[in-house]
Amino acid sequence: MNPITEIPAIDVHAHYGDYLKPEGPALVNEFMSADAHAVAERARLSRTAWSIASPLAGLLPRGRPDAAKANEVAHAEIPTVPGLLQYVIVDPLRPETYGQARRMLQAGHCVGIKIHPEEHSYRISDHGDELFAFFEETDAAVMTHSGCPNSLPMDFVPFANRFPRARVLLAHLGNGNGDNGRPDLQVRAIQAARHGNLWVDTSSGRSILPGLIEWAVKEVGAERLMYGSDTPLYHAPMQRTRIDTAEIPDEAKRLILRENAHRYFKLDRLPPALKPAWPSPLQQP
Repeated sequence: MNPITEIPAIDVHAHYGDYLKPEGPALVNEFMSADAHAVAERARLSRTAWSIASPLAGLLPRGRPDAAKANEVAHAEIPTVPGLLQYVIVDPLRPETYGQARRMLQAGHCVGIKIHPEEHSYRISDHGDELFAFFEETDAAVMTHSGCPNSLPMDFVPFANRFPRARVLLAHLGNGNGDNGRPDLQVRAIQAARHGNLWVDTSSGRSILPGLIEWAVKEVGAERLMYGSDTPLYHAPMQRTRIDTAEIPDEAKRLILRENAHRYFKLDRLPPALKPAWPSPLQQP
């Protein structure tokens, strides 16, 4: 038995709900949708203890989601599903989401903030000061979409440098849709951040490219990467296998699969009443 495959992973990039892209094929939308229990079951199959999730209803349809309503629904539902933890979505175009975040981050199952400049239709360069000031104020663990025109990784760097106590996890290692498909954008942003306060997750379709994860570890160290699947948009067991079989040392895999996220999200503070998806409560001694 490979001990790496038995690590109870932490998936830092999960969603649940209906994937709504009106411009896309209906069958693809169906494939990329799943309720909270289905997401948790795929996490179990991926030997994943915790999946940190935001509701797709708070992100889609693009430019028209109701993040505030979706946050309230998720805040009630997520703690009822073993293995799920909550991101509260902050949309600077919806000021009420700031107050929601302050309140919800006090609950044990809400462990971070999610922002999405693309789906909420704003440029991070226009709203970075207010967002990063809020991140420092709340001392929150933050996840953001990155790699598209509104969220180019290097656009986060000036704010990361001005707000050294803010901590931001850039999603989608290798995503360069906003810059001619370049696969190095997130890594270069991490290297440019003077205070070591940027990280990247592996939740990109490009993570299946041979060499990308290995290259990123060489460039910035495994301490800067975290495992993310983007479930249910991608197949979580496939994304887990990519890390298990990466051509990097086992210690790097442990950092990526669990240890970095455990520290970043301060999961030692989780209430004992919350139950992981894997090992399930029945499997625990």
